[in-house]
Formats: sequence, C-alpha cells, structure tokens
Amino acid sequence: MKNNHTDVENFAGLLSETGVLPILSVNGVKEAVLAASAFQDAGFRAIEITFRTTAAAEAIMELSRSFPDLVVGAGTVLDRSTLEIAFSSGASFAVAPGCNPKMLETAKEMGVLFIPGVCTATDIETAFSHGARLLKFFPAEACGGSKMLKALLSPYGHLGIRFLATGGINSKNMREYLDIKAVVGIGGSWMLDKDELALCDADGIRRRIMETSRDA
Repeated sequence: MKNNHTDVENFAGLLSETGVLPILSVNGVKEAVLAASAFQDAGFRAIEITFRTTAAAEAIMELSRSFPDLVVGAGTVLDRSTLEIAFSSGASFAVAPGCNPKMLETAKEMGVLFIPGVCTATDIETAFSHGARLLKFFPAEACGGSKMLKALLSPYGHLGIRFLATGGINSKNMREYLDIKAVVGIGGSWMLDKDELALCDADGIRRRIMETSRDA
C-alpha cells in the first residue's frame, strides 16, 4: 500500500499543514481523479473518499496509484469488511461517523489508522479506552459546534487527544474550530460543486477550490 500513514502523529502533523481534509463522495474514478488533481494543485496533502457510493474502492485504488504524494483515506467505514477493502485498495486511514468498539478493536488488530466519530463524553471515553488518540468530532455543528467541543475538552484535554471536526463546517466557520489547539483539521465537501464534479468540469472544479481555499 502506498502512503501508508498509520502513525497518528505523522498524519496529524500532515493534516495540520493545511488544516482542511477534503471529503468526497464520487460516482466514478474519473470524478475522483479530477478532484484529487485539483486539490493537490491547491496544496492539499490528504483527501477522503467516502464509502457512500459503489465507486469508493476503485477510486481509492486509482488515487493511491496515481497521486503518490497525496494521502488517500476512506470515509463512512462502518464494518470490518469495508475496513479491509479500504486498506487493501490503498487507503492510508479510515474514518467512521460513530464510535463502535468492535471497529476500534478490529482496527487495532489490523494495525491501521482508524478515526472514530465522537460527539459525547461517553464516546470520547470509549474511543480513548480502545487506544484511539485522533477522533472525529461529528456532526460538529449539529452537536453544538466549537462551544461543545471546547466544553468536552475541559475534562479530557489533558489526555492529549486530537480532533478532526466535520459536519456543517465550511470556510465561514472553520476558523472557530482551527483556533482550538486540540483540533488538527476540519473536514468537508463545501469546496466542490457537485454539478461541476458530475460534469467533470476540471476548470470549474479548480477555480472553485482555489477561491474557497483563499476564503478560508
């Protein structure tokens, strides 16, 4: 597997360079390649392809092969089978919306970087007790936003846990999260216009990414 960044410290450091993890749901490999090329040109270091479509595994495989300098991860990883498919396809990390103890144990057994989703104190304790140190705060805005995350950090900040915040975050509110020391990055799909992506409008995709990156 290329770009096999299974180390939390390395990945957190890489993500913090741009502060933003683009999250994509693609309907085909061509879409994925166009988007990845545009994001790489804009200076992004990592990208997440969600398993919300049947094209995910093939897209991850192609991006891992064609973009060796781009760290490619898998999102919406809900079970062991998907986790295995993601990493056999070349993913360097996997992300889930929730905190499933079975998935945490499976990831530990496989020795892969798995980022569980949390939004409560119980979620954080569950993830931490299973060895997770990089957590996805999701759905961030619906869960109370940056104020909620700060409140959760009050009793847990000393543990050295870092966060990737996603869900309702965009260029207008991302700074609220990135100003929190424990947040290494935020994730979202606001930089891509779905119509441009569906039409494989390369120029439109690049223009939109560059514009929203400057706004951020």
